[in-house]
Amino acid sequence: MTLLWLLTAAAVVVAAAALAKARRLAKRLERLTESYWELRYEHGQLRARVNRIDPEQPAGAEPAPQPGATAFVPLSSLKR
Repeated sequence: MTLLWLLTAAAVVVAAAALAKARRLAKRLERLTESYWELRYEHGQLRARVNRIDPEQPAGAEPAPQPGATAFVPLSSLKR
């Protein structure tokens, strides 16, 4: 009978520790999610400011490669 009480007490302690860890992780996830959306907002704001300063470059487009710059060439295209 004592063994059953010890197992029950150990199970309660493990459950309480798991609950505490789950709550900490939930709070951390909430903070990370909030930080993610703040960074996305700031990124949008900065992109809008850059577009106001340099309207020639379309949004989302990468700059044209410079003449003589090394470009990526996939090996599969060289085998043909």
